[in-house]
Amino acid sequence: MKTKPRNIPLRFILITIWILSACSSASINSTPMEDNISPLLTTETITSQSPIQLTDGLGRQIIVIIPVQRVVSLAPSNTEILFAIGAGPQIVGRDAFSDFPAEAANVNVVSGDFGELNTEVILAQKPDLVLASSLTPPEQISALEDLGLGVFVLADPTDFNGMYNNVLLTAKMTGHEQEAKVLIENLKMRVSAVEEKVTSIEKRPLVFYELDGTDPNAPWTSGPGTFVDTLILMAGGENLGNSLTSAWAQISIEELIQRNPDIILLGSAHWGGVTLEEVKARTGWDALDAIRNENLFAFDDNLVSRPGPRLVEGLETMAKLLHPELFR
Repeated sequence: MKTKPRNIPLRFILITIWILSACSSASINSTPMEDNISPLLTTETITSQSPIQLTDGLGRQIIVIIPVQRVVSLAPSNTEILFAIGAGPQIVGRDAFSDFPAEAANVNVVSGDFGELNTEVILAQKPDLVLASSLTPPEQISALEDLGLGVFVLADPTDFNGMYNNVLLTAKMTGHEQEAKVLIENLKMRVSAVEEKVTSIEKRPLVFYELDGTDPNAPWTSGPGTFVDTLILMAGGENLGNSLTSAWAQISIEELIQRNPDIILLGSAHWGGVTLEEVKARTGWDALDAIRNENLFAFDDNLVSRPGPRLVEGLETMAKLLHPELFR
């Protein structure tokens, strides 16, 4: 299996840049709504054209000729949504990080490891639709539209309803609304099952979610307003990072020891290859209850960082780790 580089701080620098870029893109919406209408291109493969107007994640009113048949996805969450609703065969291009499900490996890669786009490859796929995310840099969106390509941006949700809305929007554009309705009904049932179980808990464990432990004296964690924060709460825990002032922030080892989490989840085990043994051996970490009580767990960060259908699996996995007694 191919391992990811351990230069995690760079990843967070890139994430920060993308988030700032996405926020700055609000200027795109400063013009009147009618000036923002951008029709999506079609190909000869579409025999029944039906234009609809949808609002994308940037608040733009987009005219879409449905159903779109050839889609380029610029985010792993978008790719996972497309496959989950049965639109996998319609994907003709993907970003380099779209690695789930396994079938995604058969789709042409249209971007590099640092998010740069290969517009020649994208144009060669003759897409009807480029499905971007709110983290796609605005200059990339503009460059694609300057080439005559239609771009629809899915918002970056912070709750399940937002994720469900992205699924429905994608399904409407690709002609898989019925599949999406079945999928969402199933996802809601699974979420409800977890919520019902955790209603009986008497005490919420304090959870530290490590995103990046390259500097063990100041590891990165997830603050308020993120899906990590939301899922920890829904899973019956209390997010230690909720008291921080930003969505992604570092916390000092002194504060971590003072807060003394009951459970530590290592998202960094997925991205950075950090092992449980390495964490246990960190200087000063043996003072934490989570370490002493063996409540240290590796966690697949993709289940909480990609706002697609697998977020429900992330919730289920997290709830079982926080409250194993409820899932025996």
